Amino acid sequence: MPTDPSPGYHSTFTRDSSTPVEIRFLGMQEYEPVWSNMQAYTRTRTADSRDEIWLLQHPPVFTLGLNAKSEHIHDPGNIPLVQIDRGGQVTYHGPGQLVVYLLLDLSRLGFGVRQLVDHMEQSLIDLLGEYNIDAYGRCDAPGVYVNKAKIAALGLRIRHGCSYHGLALNVDMDLAPFKQINPCGFPDLAVTQLSDLGVHDEPDAVGQKLLHYLLPRVSL
Repeated sequence: MPTDPSPGYHSTFTRDSSTPVEIRFLGMQEYEPVWSNMQAYTRTRTADSRDEIWLLQHPPVFTLGLNAKSEHIHDPGNIPLVQIDRGGQVTYHGPGQLVVYLLLDLSRLGFGVRQLVDHMEQSLIDLLGEYNIDAYGRCDAPGVYVNKAKIAALGLRIRHGCSYHGLALNVDMDLAPFKQINPCGFPDLAVTQLSDLGVHDEPDAVGQKLLHYLLPRVSL
């Protein structure tokens, strides 16, 4: 197992006695070391390795997926740009956004990437429903939306049947950097967050609630 991205803290949700799901709350983390550790864990894991879910926040950073086009970046300013290995276009991470990375053995779980995307989207929709927020997905653009504004982005990489990367839910953050890009490659896409919808929970508290919906869908 690679070194933890940071001290952080963690708890374990037991799926069964042999393959528990390790849940790690890691706090604020620089993007690139966490990305490197996701790659390392996925590269070195075996059929007996535990699945892991990491919940954290990042300092300001734009990440560009494998299909990212330069025209979707208007002006990055002083925010770093990082070319990464997930699918999709460009998005923004920053303080006040809940990021959830899913390091899962999909072969062992018995489903593929499309089903994992569906599980992530539905878990977010159910979470927002708990806050009395009507949310929905879009067939043409993975993610979760409220009143035509994007509140959560999704992006994954699958290697040897195992996933990494995951989802980002806007909780209580500065949304201005989204105006410096076309979020997920969509010009003029509106972006929203929980705090603008009357929810004032901290990201870790939102993460705990999200796990209630997500874990049963990604566990045996």
